Amino acid sequence: MSRRVWTAEQIRALGVTTDVVTAGSVLGIGRTTAYRLAREGQFPVPVRRVGGRYLVAVAHLLQAVGIDT
Repeated sequence: MSRRVWTAEQIRALGVTTDVVTAGSVLGIGRTTAYRLAREGQFPVPVRRVGGRYLVAVAHLLQAVGIDT
């Protein structure tokens, strides 16, 4: 299975925040692992839980992949 390669423009187009599955995709992490890491507080960038959702700031994703915000 090939992984999606995200461009800087595609990441920025996500808006201010995105869900943990999309953030995981940007970072090359699968869905199950992304949720597990978020639950355990081990996701590579800060995650905020809002209700039943895990949200990630797109600025943190850009920083994690070495793109200026």
